[in-house]
Amino acid sequence: MKKVEAVIRHFKLEEVKDALTKLGVQGMTVSEVRGFGRQRGHKEQYRGAEYTVDFLPKVKIEVATDSMSVDQVVETIMKTARTGQIGDGKIFVTDLADTIRIRTGETGEESL
Repeated sequence: MKKVEAVIRHFKLEEVKDALTKLGVQGMTVSEVRGFGRQRGHKEQYRGAEYTVDFLPKVKIEVATDSMSVDQVVETIMKTARTGQIGDGKIFVTDLADTIRIRTGETGEESL
């Protein structure tokens, strides 16, 4: 089992969600996050004063999937979230030791 975490632009969320749903992803967790990478934020002016916005708003999507589907999930997110501009985001894939469905007590891939 794998956990796929993708940090993407907020306006791409619906498009990515729809693409993952068509792929057969049954559930996901979405969080509003702030951060920066190579983009390093940007400068803005407010009432004549210039200030730096270091942390940019992004959306983090978390999907737990079986090891066989992880490549399809990653490819779908990459294709859908890409704009070609700096700041498109990152995808992280990690191993899941175990998952447990609280309601039924199912464990492992059965709980996904």
